[in-house]
Amino acid sequence: MEPYINIAGRKIGRDYKPLVIAEIGINHEGSLDVAKQMVDAAYRAGVEVVKHQTHIVEDEMSGAARKVIPGNANVSIYDIMERCALNEKDERALKAYVEEKGMLFISTPFSRAAANRLEEMNVPAYKIGSGECNNYPLLEHIAGFGKPVILSTGMNTIESVQKAVSIFDTYQVPVALLHTTNLYPTPVHLVRFGAMMELHEAFPDKVFGLSDHTLNNNACLGAVALGASILERHFTDHKQRTGPDIVCSMDEAECADLIQGSEEIWQMRGGTKEPAKEEQVTIDFAFATVCTIQPIQKGEKFSKENLWVKRPGTGEILAEKFNGIIGKKASRDIETDVQLSWEDIDV
Repeated sequence: MEPYINIAGRKIGRDYKPLVIAEIGINHEGSLDVAKQMVDAAYRAGVEVVKHQTHIVEDEMSGAARKVIPGNANVSIYDIMERCALNEKDERALKAYVEEKGMLFISTPFSRAAANRLEEMNVPAYKIGSGECNNYPLLEHIAGFGKPVILSTGMNTIESVQKAVSIFDTYQVPVALLHTTNLYPTPVHLVRFGAMMELHEAFPDKVFGLSDHTLNNNACLGAVALGASILERHFTDHKQRTGPDIVCSMDEAECADLIQGSEEIWQMRGGTKEPAKEEQVTIDFAFATVCTIQPIQKGEKFSKENLWVKRPGTGEILAEKFNGIIGKKASRDIETDVQLSWEDIDV
């Protein structure tokens, strides 16, 4: 059986339709009202899991972060997170709002305090971002909760991911691995499906997927064709917002398309190269069978002058057997335009 993880009853793995995670993240810019509008849009799109980011800035970053400006921003990462973080009251309200709509709420904790808050909120699983993939003390702290983990592995190697996986294995915590490129947006040539498959081959007993930061659904759909079971993209209700990750976020329509498209591609996977039994109705008219093109007398040799292959495929002798019949003799008189049967051949 293929590996799978179970989050609040939702089984995730190759045997199940892909899970599309809509990451609201910090696109709400610290506004609970905006976050709820995004949740409404995710619900309309058919989303199963909404993902947030839990930032308790003083526990997450040192003062040095006030001097670090991300590549897609003009203010420090400390200032961004301070502006965009929801307090505990608002985050609890957001979780309740998501769950009232029948969706699952998960979040990425960026610190020990954030992980503790989420545990107190009783989230069903944890998403861990690429930046924390090699933060082994935090991973061990989260593993201690004993809940399923979805781990992004961007900016890491197989060796550093192995250390993370071993922590969760030690605690017997189910972990799924997402390949990621942490550029916002990600140029298409840096998506690197090869890296995703290398991750899968290194950890064949783990569910795998893609956390994507490109500008459309193509990377996620391609990942599904290659076996991905989890797809994550940033999400917004509309692209006129000014949140940090709006540039690489999908909107409601794109998200609905991704959910539908990923399920269709999932259904296309697998199979063996042989006729499907459902193709028989087409085989019946599309294949050719051996038939006479001239009257043939008993004892006369079959030749290309009196036999040929013609549609439909309902005759007894398929075209592939034609050459083996040439030179053999007829066992009876046969009229023209008759589908040949094995009984017509004198053995």
